[in-house]
Formats: sequence, structure tokens, C-alpha cells
Amino acid sequence: MKISSDATSHEPKNVQETLPARTVGRKATITKEELFQAALNLIGPQKSIASLSLREVAREAGIAPNSFYRHFKDIDELAIELIERSGGVLRKILHQARLKASKQSSIIRTSVEVFIEQLNADEGNLSLLLREGYTGSNSYKLAVERQLNYFQQELRDDLVRLEKENNSNLTHPEIVANAITQLVFNMGAKVIEMPMEQRKEVAEQTMIMIRMILEGSRHLGESKIN
Repeated sequence: MKISSDATSHEPKNVQETLPARTVGRKATITKEELFQAALNLIGPQKSIASLSLREVAREAGIAPNSFYRHFKDIDELAIELIERSGGVLRKILHQARLKASKQSSIIRTSVEVFIEQLNADEGNLSLLLREGYTGSNSYKLAVERQLNYFQQELRDDLVRLEKENNSNLTHPEIVANAITQLVFNMGAKVIEMPMEQRKEVAEQTMIMIRMILEGSRHLGESKIN
């Protein structure tokens, strides 16, 4: 009877110890958005998404590595889609902010302040674009460049709209939008590791530079450019 008792007490214990190890923390299904968030959770100002492994992302998302392949073939595919997603999120935020601006001075301040707010919020979207645009692989840099082109096109349209509302005109608004986009993103790359107080100071200087670009464009005719 004693041998039988030991056998029955040991068998259930082995079953209980084995089953949870295969299933604990694992989700049955996963969405792309959850995988994007898992990747954003793992990267930081000093860590590129290229340095992540598939297993790291799967672990952070709470899935088995094989479940990753239901949405992406590899980390590079996830990274490029995440760059596109981040660019879309930021463009929407900036565009909505600019729509509320009623004059040129407010569109400048609004755009730069929203940009800095996104850095301060540290949600990962802006820092991802800044980091991968300067230090990422060629494919990541190209993906960021495409997003910057979208930013530029939307800014150009908003600038033209506001110029008409204020009875003024920009010479080559596409070049103006390009200059402002490059300036603001370079500013972001510069301040990303700065404390918030220093970020404000650099942001104020950037606003002055943008005003100079706009005023120069208004007063620089086609003949003077040539």
C-alpha cells in the first residue's frame, strides 16, 4: 500500500510541473499592433530595431516564436512596416495641429511644439524615425526617407493654404517645405538625448530659423534666385 501511495502522489506532481512550462505566458493569437508595441517596448534611443532578435520580440509579445511568422517573414519586414506606421501616426498628429493654426506664426510654433511633445512623451514613434533615419540600415533609411517625403508634401500643402489665407505667397513652396522638414528632423536628432529644458531652448532657436526661411521665400523673387 505504501508503494502504491507514493506512485499516485508522484505522478500528478510531474504532470502539473510539465504542462505549465509549455503554456504559461503564451497568447493563442497576436495582432500586428501588439507586435509593433512589443518592438517599441524593447528599443530605445541607443538601440536600433535591427539589433532585436525575433525571439526577443516574441517573448515581449507573449507568443511562441512561430506565431511571429503569421504576420512577418522576419524582423526587417516588421521594422519597415513599423517605420511606416510611426510616420503615419506622427503625420496625422502634426496635420491636425496645423489645421487648427490660423496664421503663419502659430503653424510654426504648433508644429515644433508638437514635435517636441512627441519626443517628451517617449512613445517611440518619433525616436524610431530619428534613429533609423540616421543610423539604420539602407532599407530602414529609405523607409524613413519616404516618410519624410510625405511630411514634406503635407507641410507644403498646409503652407500654401495659409499663405493664401494671409494674402501672401512663397517662392518655391516645395523647397521651403523641404528645408523646414529637414531642419526640424535634424533638430529632433540633436535634442533626443538632451534634458527637456535644453530641448525647449533648441526648439525656440529652430522656430526663429523657420521664420527666416519663410520670410526669405516671400521676399526672394524668381529673378533673385537665378
